[in-house]
Amino acid sequence: MTHIVAEPCIKCKYTDCVDVCPVDCFHEGANFLVIDPDVCIDCGLCVPECPTQAIFPEEDLPEKWAEYVEINARLAPQWPELTAKKDPLPEAEEFKNVENKRNLLDESAGG
Repeated sequence: MTHIVAEPCIKCKYTDCVDVCPVDCFHEGANFLVIDPDVCIDCGLCVPECPTQAIFPEEDLPEKWAEYVEINARLAPQWPELTAKKDPLPEAEEFKNVENKRNLLDESAGG
């Protein structure tokens, strides 16, 4: 199994999770992070670090965010690996508790 980054990360991109990842499985988009399912070792260290509660074990991912399994798997190979914590997006606090942000996902690579 793997962990999945879901919708709450969109337009926030906190990277506290990246700082604790022992295998560097996070990849960075313009306004979102994804986990590479081929690299994730399912350790769960990232889950409690996420200020937006956007990371779930795949088997516990809420059904409303099921599409993020495919999104993480598809975008991870296209986006650069992120191995160190950086500042969140400037609008992170504003979007932290916003729901229904799927239409705001920018699929271009970050960095």
